[in-house]
Amino acid sequence: MTPEQFAEQAPIHPDSLQDYRLWHQRLCKWNARINLVAPNSLESFWNRHALDSAQIVPHIPDLAEKIVDFGSGAGFPGLSVAIDAKHNGRDQHVWLIESAGKKASFLKSVSRETHLPVTVCSDRIEALDPLDADVITARAFAPLHRMLPMAKRHMAGNGRLVLLKGAHFANEVKQAQRDWAFNMRSVQSLTDPTASLLIIENLERHECFT
Repeated sequence: MTPEQFAEQAPIHPDSLQDYRLWHQRLCKWNARINLVAPNSLESFWNRHALDSAQIVPHIPDLAEKIVDFGSGAGFPGLSVAIDAKHNGRDQHVWLIESAGKKASFLKSVSRETHLPVTVCSDRIEALDPLDADVITARAFAPLHRMLPMAKRHMAGNGRLVLLKGAHFANEVKQAQRDWAFNMRSVQSLTDPTASLLIIENLERHECFT
């Protein structure tokens, strides 16, 4: 996939492509020195990383002000949300949570160069004060049963999760439902027919009675 093909398929503002190009260029440069992503995945950046991340944008409510991205790594998908907020003039701020110092440094560098509405936090999610997020995003962060307790702590009362999940997401959902009640809908991924995007709302832990 070329950058132009990505721009045609992705739900992005036309002016966003310049920021994605810079992101790609900096990723290639930094990845030669530190392991941000698998080196062979750079060849398929526009499909495997850029389009995969950009597909979550339509599922971020326009009125959401604080978006928190768990385990941001090289910025997928959090930087895509920030790029969209910038070019569509939305009053949104994205928190990128990445405990690995070198990856956090990369995120700060790209965010500064592209002038994105971003805060990079290099603490562990468990150590942070509650963030009261309107939306929490993540890709390849943790299984649902491990992620939901962290999400509940950092999510506003009417917040939602928008998660990129692989082929076995149904097993994760089944396991999570032992302890949690939630409303969920799934959307087939634009980049992998076996993967899905999950939108989770009304998250509540089951009450335990003794």
